[in-house]
Amino acid sequence: MKFLVSPGSVLLLFMLFFCHFNLLYGQKDSLILSNNDALAGEIKDLQKGVVTLKTPYSDADFKIEWKKVKSVYTESSFLIRTRKGHRFDGRLRSIDSVHTAIIKGKDTVRRLPLNDIVFLRQVKSNFLSKFSGSLSVGYNFTKAENLSEFSLRSRLGYRATHWGISAKYNDIRSTRKNATSVERLDASVNYRYYLKNNWFTVTEISWLSNTEQNIKLRILGKLGVGKFIVQTNRLYWTMQAGAVLNRENFDAPGDENFKNSGEAFVGTELNLYDIKDFSLLTGLMVYPSLTESRRWRLDYNIDLKYDLPLHFFIKLGFTLNYDSQPVSKASSSDYIFQTTVGWDFN
Repeated sequence: MKFLVSPGSVLLLFMLFFCHFNLLYGQKDSLILSNNDALAGEIKDLQKGVVTLKTPYSDADFKIEWKKVKSVYTESSFLIRTRKGHRFDGRLRSIDSVHTAIIKGKDTVRRLPLNDIVFLRQVKSNFLSKFSGSLSVGYNFTKAENLSEFSLRSRLGYRATHWGISAKYNDIRSTRKNATSVERLDASVNYRYYLKNNWFTVTEISWLSNTEQNIKLRILGKLGVGKFIVQTNRLYWTMQAGAVLNRENFDAPGDENFKNSGEAFVGTELNLYDIKDFSLLTGLMVYPSLTESRRWRLDYNIDLKYDLPLHFFIKLGFTLNYDSQPVSKASSSDYIFQTTVGWDFN
């Protein structure tokens, strides 16, 4: 008896075998959910209580709430951060219904409950994979008096195992017929080194200019320490304090043009990110002067963000700057409301 196999059949069988081989061996990581469903693929990251899983059988990545994951097994290595602020590089293996092991090489470096893990990012040799950022813009135009308003907000960050650096830039410009333009710019570069027990160092340089307070340019150099008071898959809350060198250039007459002073700072930041597609970030910073009697300043901000598909978002923000001793003919406070639409990447 002869069996005739056409070249087309051989090609079809080879393609089916190749797809099956890919499906079996291309799925490096796996998750078992609380309802005992199993998902296999490539875990990309865990952020803000949501784990992202890429699979060969879906065009879009799966987004799964971390609290619904019962077990995890990875072949990939990850940058891992725990609720208590410990940081590791390694793979994950769930041992039982309670504990998960962090494995580096052939050694188990830590055993802990799965819910104690608050951040994962796949460790890659690709330099660009450690960056994250966002860009958003807003624009308003009114025919009356040709009022035009433009705002831009941006952020760029780089995260390593024990340190991170980030930069932000926020620019608002408003023009109106037969009126002085209104401008506001604030920017900063921030470096943090993460210590044990949820402590971190604070090193920051920031810039501010606004026409409302007659500030041509204010440059702050900060040095201090901070601590994560709470850090979970739903929120984080930090406190920080330290010293500031303040150099100011005002749009004011006489001796008030330039001013150098020393300040202390104490502040707090709260980030809530387990509100469905919403997240809320708010911060308060107070600067009592060490060299000028009875002068103190305050910076406050709050941002409400709504996530859209494909990494787009809508953001509503409010910022307040207050100075108890402004220069002559300047307001003691300046505040802004911003609505922008943007895109972010991780």
